[in-house]
Amino acid sequence: MKEAYKQKQVIIDEIKDKFERAQSAVVVDYIGITVAEADAMRKKLREADVDYTVYKNTLVKRAIAGTEYEPLGEILEGPSGFAFSYEDATAPARVINDSIKEFKKMEFKGGFVEGVYYDKDGIEQVAQIPSRDTLISKFMGSIQSPVANFARVVAQIAEQKESEA
Repeated sequence: MKEAYKQKQVIIDEIKDKFERAQSAVVVDYIGITVAEADAMRKKLREADVDYTVYKNTLVKRAIAGTEYEPLGEILEGPSGFAFSYEDATAPARVINDSIKEFKKMEFKGGFVEGVYYDKDGIEQVAQIPSRDTLISKFMGSIQSPVANFARVVAQIAEQKESEA
């Protein structure tokens, strides 16, 4: 009996560590997806540097007891998959949302993003936020056009001054 307790404690400590290090943690009900679909989703999650694991709800509840993540305990019913991101806070919700759309299965249960608890609807909203890289490239594109226009105007003024001289 004591050995089983030690094994469970190792998993509980692992879960605590993941929650403490994560920018975000998303909980999903993965019921109904095939092994092939699960493998495809896991591959996309790995490519986005998202750690996806299935844990027993009771072990997660023990790990988050007394922490800021304790509200997740209320949504831990039935099969629960946990997606942790340590870099891009919106990545788990975004990648899983793509899989939900693709497979027409699974659903969000809730999660935490940068220390804030979100219910199912809230996580669905987070999933709509573009990645950090996408936001940066859109921003750079939006400032590039005015800068290019300014450079053209300055060049035209310089050419005009040269032709007048």
